[in-house]
Amino acid sequence: MAHGTQRSNMTKQDQDKATRARRLQSKGAALLEEGKARQAIPHLEQAHKLDRGNVPILINLGGAYVLGGQHKKAVPILEAARDAEPDNVMIWINLGAAYLGNPLLATPEQQEMAIAAFETALELDPAAPNVHYNLGLVHLDRDDVDRARETFQRALQVNPFDSDAGYWLQKLEGLEEKEGGQDDS
Repeated sequence: MAHGTQRSNMTKQDQDKATRARRLQSKGAALLEEGKARQAIPHLEQAHKLDRGNVPILINLGGAYVLGGQHKKAVPILEAARDAEPDNVMIWINLGAAYLGNPLLATPEQQEMAIAAFETALELDPAAPNVHYNLGLVHLDRDDVDRARETFQRALQVNPFDSDAGYWLQKLEGLEEKEGGQDDS
């Protein structure tokens, strides 16, 4: 009988652990919604320690790391989430941002990994929010103006109110007109 009691205690302990993890994850998610990524991280790290395989915790922790500028910490967390749920669009979006890191400092390899993750997100959901825009910025940084223009146009098709994509598209069209005018001189 003692063995049976120990087993039910373990189950109770596991339930308590899962409950604590959910509470910490909820607190972390609430802080993320308030734009407080750095404050969310300790709650989400503790939740992760309690429940390492919980995909919502992994997504939120990875997202908090990205928003907090800790891209390298985000990568293994989001890769674990991706391995658990390879068809989850949000994971691919966050993974693209994590791979890219600081766009101004991104290496060509980081850009390629980000592009692949963002493109996977779009394969899963062609209307995934902000992904076309983010891809456009990466292509712009790579001096691939044609692909940048194309992805900014898609961003506006997905969200006609995306003023950032509209700004870049106008800027690229203005640049094209300016260059076209110089050729005629």
